Amino acid sequence: FDAIVVGGGHNGLVCAALLAEGGLRTLVVESREVLGGPAETRELVPGVRVPVGVHSVGRLHPGIARRLDLRAHGLALVAPAVRVFAPDPEGGPGITLWSDPARTASELRARWPDEAPRFEAFDAQLHDFGRIIAELGDLSPPDMRRPGAFDAMAGLRLAARARGYGRRTFQELLRIAFAPVADVVTDALRVEPLRAAIAWRGVRYAAMGVRSAGTALNLLRDSATAGAGAAGEMTVPRGGPGALIDAIAAAARARGVVIRTGAPVSRIDIGDGVVAGVTLTTGEAIGAGVVVSALDPKRTLLDLVDAATLGPTLAWRVGNIRTPGVVAKVNLVVDGLPRLRGVAAGDDARLRGRIVLAPSLDAIERAHDDAKSGRIASVPILEATIPTLLDPSLGDRDATGDARHVLSVMVQYVPHALAEGSWDGRRDELTATVLRTLEVVMPGIAERVLAAQTLTPLDLERDYGLTGGHPMHAEMALDQFFAWRPMLGLGRYRLPFEGLYLAGSGAHPGGGITGVPGANAAREILSDWRRRRH
Repeated sequence: FDAIVVGGGHNGLVCAALLAEGGLRTLVVESREVLGGPAETRELVPGVRVPVGVHSVGRLHPGIARRLDLRAHGLALVAPAVRVFAPDPEGGPGITLWSDPARTASELRARWPDEAPRFEAFDAQLHDFGRIIAELGDLSPPDMRRPGAFDAMAGLRLAARARGYGRRTFQELLRIAFAPVADVVTDALRVEPLRAAIAWRGVRYAAMGVRSAGTALNLLRDSATAGAGAAGEMTVPRGGPGALIDAIAAAARARGVVIRTGAPVSRIDIGDGVVAGVTLTTGEAIGAGVVVSALDPKRTLLDLVDAATLGPTLAWRVGNIRTPGVVAKVNLVVDGLPRLRGVAAGDDARLRGRIVLAPSLDAIERAHDDAKSGRIASVPILEATIPTLLDPSLGDRDATGDARHVLSVMVQYVPHALAEGSWDGRRDELTATVLRTLEVVMPGIAERVLAAQTLTPLDLERDYGLTGGHPMHAEMALDQFFAWRPMLGLGRYRLPFEGLYLAGSGAHPGGGITGVPGANAAREILSDWRRRRH
């Protein structure tokens, strides 16, 4: 093979498909029997399937989806009219963020007349900022130590586009990007539950609180999806996230990519600083002049590269890449559609988006304080979806004919390293904590649970190879962003050996189901390949 991609997650498959499209004979090796990593759909009880890890794929780059023609390979996406419903713990009507910001503003105006224009202005601002961040994400970061002509040209193009947005917009972007997200929403809005529902996206998946510097940048990154704005995105594939993986894999195979599952790599073979291929745990050696890792950077360099080859200085630097996982996932099968306080019977529309239990900025920060101390948050921040409302094929009916539904719950501020005990002994405690938290807004939910699956940060590390249990492969912080992702000197997808590249979420522009790190890495690999051949 010309190229071997290690890891069959969505970024690895995107990268492989584009490498094959560019003329490279490409192999993907995946250690598990199933592709996709946490983006997996699995049967939890007979007839009912759950999104094991992620439950939304709305940040998938539309240009990548078009280029790979994923629709022709079976991908069908469903986007509900509602993006977020934040229930009121006191039983009030809650906050609904619709895909149409005018509809959101109309509902706000009926309760808080002065808040509607503030929301509309903030939403418009996030749309503008999101477009700039999206363009930044499509770029390969410059080599900050030895910038060249290509880096200068890219910088000039970005500057020209920024001028098109206006000097004031760009100045405001620079002002808020490095601020705590709590400060940004507090400046823009006055209604606390609305602030929290939006600020939540600045800390989702991060071991940071809403008052941590740089979390506003994460909100802007999450707004880079076309049409996201203040409400964010909410899109699911029919068939669950595994259907997206199946479509990308089909697109890769159609371009000639060979995919092998159940093929764990034990070593990336490097001689005299040049990649020679990989060796599987079975002892089988496979040669290639290009090896692309879609694994996280720490696992790639510390586990798969010989320590003597890596050297002590680089090993120390890589070891300091921060991967503090604070996210768990709880999947529930329930004997009917959950009912939420403050939602009228029959008003299922508000339950089709992300249901966010983050009542205030202080509540988010308190949960973060618990996680910092190695404790399971007493009141964790939850983001839940009911995927069977959007895709009934995931569920079925019981013996009496009643529909069974899936409740997919992302649990924030659950530390990978517990101060007391171990996750193998405290998993049930986490499940009970989540059910107790849900009970506040979903009375009686615990009695309706037919089956539960709980994945702790330790499970994410053991089952999916995520160092520290971090879904983003590395913390999305200011010092691990753009040219500093995963660290200074390795921010251009090229790792420190000729022919070795990084294409996963640990590379720019970071995590989430986007496909952008894989596509950007493929562009750089093909550029290097053509240059070497000529």
